Amino acid sequence: MNRHGKNNRITAIAVLMILLLSLLPAGCRDGADQVAGGDKVKYLIGVSQANLIEPWRILMNEEIKDEAVNHKDLRLIFTDAVQSSNKQIKDVEELLAQGIDLLIISPNDSAALTPIVAEAYKKIPVIVLDRAVEGYDYTLYIGPDNVLIGRDAGKLVAELLQKQGGNVIEIQGLSGSPPVRDRSEGFREVVGSTGHINILDTIIADWQRDKAEDKLAELIPRYPRIDVIFAQNDYMALGAYRATRKLGRKDVKVVGIDGFAGPTGGLKLVEEGILEGTFTCPTGGREAVQYAIAILNHERGIPKKIILRSNKMTRETIPEYLQAREGRQGNVSRTGGRIVVGFSQVGAESGWRIANSESIKQAAKDEGIELLFVEADQRQEKQIETIRSFIEQKVDVIAFAPVVATGWEGILKEAKAAGIPVILSDRAVEGVDPSLYTTFIGGDFVEEGRRAARWLAAKTKGWPTVNIVELEGTIGSAPAIDRKKGFDEISKDHPAFKVLYSASGDFTEVQGKEAMQAALAIYGGDIQVVYAHNDDMALGAIQAIEEFGLKPGRDILVVSIDATRAAFKAMLEGKLNCAVECTPLLGPQLMQAVKWHMAGRQLPIRIITSEEVFPSELAAQEYSSRRY
Repeated sequence: MNRHGKNNRITAIAVLMILLLSLLPAGCRDGADQVAGGDKVKYLIGVSQANLIEPWRILMNEEIKDEAVNHKDLRLIFTDAVQSSNKQIKDVEELLAQGIDLLIISPNDSAALTPIVAEAYKKIPVIVLDRAVEGYDYTLYIGPDNVLIGRDAGKLVAELLQKQGGNVIEIQGLSGSPPVRDRSEGFREVVGSTGHINILDTIIADWQRDKAEDKLAELIPRYPRIDVIFAQNDYMALGAYRATRKLGRKDVKVVGIDGFAGPTGGLKLVEEGILEGTFTCPTGGREAVQYAIAILNHERGIPKKIILRSNKMTRETIPEYLQAREGRQGNVSRTGGRIVVGFSQVGAESGWRIANSESIKQAAKDEGIELLFVEADQRQEKQIETIRSFIEQKVDVIAFAPVVATGWEGILKEAKAAGIPVILSDRAVEGVDPSLYTTFIGGDFVEEGRRAARWLAAKTKGWPTVNIVELEGTIGSAPAIDRKKGFDEISKDHPAFKVLYSASGDFTEVQGKEAMQAALAIYGGDIQVVYAHNDDMALGAIQAIEEFGLKPGRDILVVSIDATRAAFKAMLEGKLNCAVECTPLLGPQLMQAVKWHMAGRQLPIRIITSEEVFPSELAAQEYSSRRY
């Protein structure tokens, strides 16, 4: 975006900047730091940290510094908010006043920091680390999936306790913080589902080892039987271990989170038998600097969200993890020549899918990657056959857009056994171990459903009833499941919303029209809204509405997902009221992920694309720039 562009600094300006930093008021200088490099400064990046009490955040800063060393024309300024949202707001204001080119911020409080992040985003790119702010007024979010990490911790505890079950104590970090809330939610979801694991008590230890040890020393004597202690970081887990051993409770097992390397890190604690297991929780520091440079250099394919991968660490898995990490110096193509990617596409069921296929083919051509491209005609069995043929051909990377969400474990295990990484494109899978695939690249389907519902809620505010026809996508597919889930989530807060009729249109215009005809035959003029899971079904519904003698866009509101050129044309004609974007242009990000894997980088577990909402009022100004 133009507002994010700045002229490169020459040496004199760089020197002036450094001199200015030395004159900063104490409020900004406290905790500030700089990374030295070459003589010329091209980019100045501000790093606003929530606190430096948590060891995890100290490591985040160190990783940012380590990566910055690789970019000699880069300068960093660090600030420490010391757990104060008010101070962090002032820190950001002062960083902006210093003329930074990009802001990296790990918010102390998501809600409190949202306004200042949005204000900064109007001026420069903003990368949000760890704790997401509200809304989407930022350039990129990078962070872990703490709910998933909590679930994985719950699964490990369930494995340790086996069928007989047992008693557990949970040690949480900073009270009320998003990581604490999310890890606890995921953990309790899993252990609660077993029916035989009892959470005896929960203590708050603010991520601190000594506080965890002291509080447990008081708590443990109250409970004659404690089987496992789950701590939300490894430092508190070490405190738990010390407390149990001092009190002679050597049978209590301890599980942590963070998985730092080094002599005092969680990996060492697991290797020494102090912890039964831990889970890596990447800080995103290195990735933040890497993406910052890409953003400032206006590179293509910058996503909206990066969800970092967590790894289960036990005495059995650590050697394999360390070997993979140390050997991650780069992969050589199996063919000895160009990188070869096998891609299995769902089919050509919609304009969106056709644009998606063209994006992938063009990106492969641009990057000099050999692409084996096969369409599955919306048949899962054909996709499985195609993927198996890719394995036999020994391609370097397999990528596919799953026809449906389930039924993939067997073929994914075959690919893993062959040592071929698998990338999920556009659609996710369910019911499989995340270690069976390398990453997912695509939109946030749940959020797309939420956005459609939020737009509808604003548009129909004050209506006594909102009668809806929902045209769902392919039964069992991830977009259909998640877009319905997101829409329903917001609908619960709006009692006027009532789904009169719901049917699958299989993401096609023809079946969308047929489903709408069936709905009109039953409910006729009582229908007030059509919510379609994609544009093609919405366009089919528009035809059915017109043939019924009503005016789409006026007599019946129509909101859909994809935001293709065809949808924009319908908005210009007044027949479609809103299109929620789900970009099909995933090719550049897919090929970038392939290249990163081949270069030896561990990919995040999810790469979420940047998407927007387009009400019909914006159609005219956006139509000419639509690329699909």
